[in-house]
Amino acid sequence: MVERRVILVLPAQDALIEPSMMRMTGGGRITNRVIGAPPRSDIDTSFTPIPLADAELIPGAGSLSPRAAQRFAVRATIDDDATMPSSTIGGVPVFSDPVIAHFPAHGCAAPIGTRADIETQLGVPSLAARRLDGSGVAVAVMDTGISRPHLAAQGVTAAIDPTLTWSPAGGAPGCYAPDHGTMCAYDALIAAPRATLLDYPILLSTSQGGSPAAGVLSDALQAYAHLVAVMQAPKRPFTSLVVTNSWGLYHASWDFPAGHSGRYVDNPNHPFNIIVGTLSRYRVDILFAAGNCGSGCPDPRCQGVVNHTIMGANAHPDVITVAGVTAKGRRAGFSSQGPGIPGMVYAKPDLACFTHYLGSRALGPGEPDTGTSAACPTAAGCVAAIRTRMPQTSLAPRDLTAALVADARKHNPSGWHRDLGYGIVRPLRTAARLGL
Repeated sequence: MVERRVILVLPAQDALIEPSMMRMTGGGRITNRVIGAPPRSDIDTSFTPIPLADAELIPGAGSLSPRAAQRFAVRATIDDDATMPSSTIGGVPVFSDPVIAHFPAHGCAAPIGTRADIETQLGVPSLAARRLDGSGVAVAVMDTGISRPHLAAQGVTAAIDPTLTWSPAGGAPGCYAPDHGTMCAYDALIAAPRATLLDYPILLSTSQGGSPAAGVLSDALQAYAHLVAVMQAPKRPFTSLVVTNSWGLYHASWDFPAGHSGRYVDNPNHPFNIIVGTLSRYRVDILFAAGNCGSGCPDPRCQGVVNHTIMGANAHPDVITVAGVTAKGRRAGFSSQGPGIPGMVYAKPDLACFTHYLGSRALGPGEPDTGTSAACPTAAGCVAAIRTRMPQTSLAPRDLTAALVADARKHNPSGWHRDLGYGIVRPLRTAARLGL
């Protein structure tokens, strides 16, 4: 008998509602018997149940709260002797909980450019002159954790809010080993040096043995539920929230097979894709890396596949999907190309930003900040800079995305192109468009 980790969606009940309401107060464990759990399943009682909204709901709607939600996502293991579990077990929907991994790129080329080159390309001095530096904006880094000492050693003063965080493996915000998450934090602060970082080390999953390279999707689901709760609070210590995600799946085989209703990569109804949409309806800017399966230098984990490799939330309609270009404005060979996987958004990536430059040194001396892993937080910093004086209450994320698209340096004058989407982000031009 095979034991498989999955996400189950169960009907609302006190055993799930009560721990869900304790999410922000340090509780959240399931302590009472769950009614309706399918046979051969073992629910992870340490996993705080997550209320799932209906797709049409808007911020403030009652069913976004645990008390009014009709269904909850929980993590479980099931005994399964088949190749894949049934779509439902005992009438309970079963969804995949695949491994997720970050998107650095090693060995494709020597570093191209430095932080100074990226600052010039993005117009950072001019953004600062316009008081667009990320002040009052929070940037949530969904990754392997941030090392504030390493950032300080690179001359970067990072503000980190230790009260707004969630971790699958413990640890103190800002005190993790310097690695991929520190790189992402550094890159986000290039254009928005005064933004406040929120440290979400989702890729340090205990389910993966604490690997710095991989986590599980259910931990990302838990982190997003935490951010939804933050946005539901009556008061927040920031004016806008930007979320940067430099991770995803390298190959669809990491997921349930095609046609399974519980699959993630091409399924808008998967719980994680649902919660991404929920968070976006609170006017949160969400950015995802396109991935590193581009023709030219695909990661070996892509297994030679270079088509339809932008998958899952990386191809979600409510996120900005970011491709990678060098400091010279050319597509990085590893950057995944569109279109997105069938079932999600076709015209992905949306925009491109800079990568493969010497910056944080978090991956080692002389190693570039690389992959679409670097492009995504670099773009997130641009969004945070604009949000300094254009908060989310004044301009919805989709409207800001439209402005960024209109102002991008075009790869294809006629519109979207599979390599770089609608072009390379130009935050200074967008700031001028918005009168900032």
